[in-house]
Amino acid sequence: MSNQFLFWSKAELRRHQAVIMGELAPSIVLQNATYLNAARHCWTKANIWIYENRIVYVGDKMPSQTNGTEIVNIDGKYVVPGYIEPHAHPFQLYNPQTLGHYASARGTTTFMCDNLMLFLSLPVTKALTIMEDLNRLPFTYYWWCRYDSQSELLNEDSLFSLSNIKKMLASPYVIQGGELTGWPKVLQGDDHILHLMRETRKAGKRIEGHLPGASEKTLTQMALLGVDCDHEAMTGEEAMMRLNLGLTTSLRYSSIRPDLAQILKEMKEIGAAHFDRVIFTTDGSTPAFYEEGVTDKMISIALQEGIDPIDAYKMASYNIARYYGKEHILGMVAPGRAAHLNILESVQQPNPESVLAKGQWIKRDGEVMEAGAPFPWSDYGMGPLELNWDLSLKDFQFSSLAGMEMVNSVITKPYHIQLNPMNEMLDDDHDECFFMLVDKKGKWRVNTLLKGFARGVSGFASSYSSTGDLLLIGKSKRDMLAAFNRVKEMKGGIVLVEDGEVISELQLTLGGGMSPSSVEDLIQEEKALTKELRKRGYPFEDPIYSLLFFSSTHLPYIRITQLGIYDVKKKVILFPSIMR
Repeated sequence: MSNQFLFWSKAELRRHQAVIMGELAPSIVLQNATYLNAARHCWTKANIWIYENRIVYVGDKMPSQTNGTEIVNIDGKYVVPGYIEPHAHPFQLYNPQTLGHYASARGTTTFMCDNLMLFLSLPVTKALTIMEDLNRLPFTYYWWCRYDSQSELLNEDSLFSLSNIKKMLASPYVIQGGELTGWPKVLQGDDHILHLMRETRKAGKRIEGHLPGASEKTLTQMALLGVDCDHEAMTGEEAMMRLNLGLTTSLRYSSIRPDLAQILKEMKEIGAAHFDRVIFTTDGSTPAFYEEGVTDKMISIALQEGIDPIDAYKMASYNIARYYGKEHILGMVAPGRAAHLNILESVQQPNPESVLAKGQWIKRDGEVMEAGAPFPWSDYGMGPLELNWDLSLKDFQFSSLAGMEMVNSVITKPYHIQLNPMNEMLDDDHDECFFMLVDKKGKWRVNTLLKGFARGVSGFASSYSSTGDLLLIGKSKRDMLAAFNRVKEMKGGIVLVEDGEVISELQLTLGGGMSPSSVEDLIQEEKALTKELRKRGYPFEDPIYSLLFFSSTHLPYIRITQLGIYDVKKKVILFPSIMR
């Protein structure tokens, strides 16, 4: 396959034509397939010819040239398009390659990815190069273009400048603007983001909202301003309201919102009969949540809820491709499409028996092929985290009266600190911990207290965060320092320390936020870490998402950011960061 990722050259197109003319043999023929005919909304019997990475023929005929052709008789089995994940956050401990390998074995071969981590970590030109070069892998990667950091950064304006956004939008690999977490600013008159939305429209690309709890009035305004789709419906009624307003509705099943079955049940009760403008997403769930499946798990839930199987599979493939204007490449079993195909034992079993991605066997008769060579992240500046500076106990000074209290995994509110934060240790008879955000370059810090994370966490440090800065949490300042030093020694990761000893750790040597390990290994490591945190009193669904969202200002009510403790509603810094 050429490096141009599905932009076939004239020479390639002529070879595809030559296969039909009987001058070249196809690479693979799936004989006697019953396939999902998305155009006619039915199951159809046919032979499917594949040449290299592309479907070249679907019909009754067999090729006249078969020298070197692999002919696979799949009579009695079903072929559906490779599943598409339209809202991937491919940096949740895993990386795009390891996520691609794991998810594709379960049928998900295309990913529309968040570019935020690349935007924050790399110059725009290097980020764009990675976004293109990842498509040398057997999987298909498209990308979003973020408009803001969803935090308060010291260099926000220069990062998300009009010039940088235009460079992103000009890329054929960038498929949409968003997700639009800064929509309240837009409604309140932020013309900078509105201008970026208009630039996205000029580039002929979609805009995805992020509109949790939005009223009909708010949704209508956002539709008028350019939002096409939203994935934040939390009930069947909210999903139907989005459909009524003409929005494509992305139903979510994730580690912090595992409620797809209830939403589908409610939609059916309200009277949903057509699902052409409904799509599925797992919204960047953490590794352990994917243990039971990825998009295939969502299809399985839909089938259990009595959704017509054709609708269920189209919500995971064709509907997404059509929404993004990519149905000429993806989401159909038809000539000209990329050879992303899932072979099912039965319609009721969406986890495929065999998977083809760009014409390569990813899984064959239940056996997953070995992953290819690791993607060369270090060539793009995404190597181990080098912390060429030290913390000392002098940095562990706490004087703020405004602490942060966790309401759930991702929501934090202010609370008034009453205990003495000058002590070296806090008691275990309450759930308040020391809490710090420290610049990854060691130039500044923000110190406060965190209530609700756990009663018994002595020292905890993480280089995994939404901004790439260091999070420290714990009852003991010395154990927090020991946890930080272990993260520094590992060159990135998450560490839990007690009485000076490491209890659990997860190594993240790609930029401090990603691991080169397989998703299968990460599942076990994440589960082990979560188990130890739960033993010490972590009460919510997902501690990894808690780490990710402590600095995220698109959520209420108070956040720890590079600028300091930030009041989301009032849009003010309550206590500024301190230079070290």
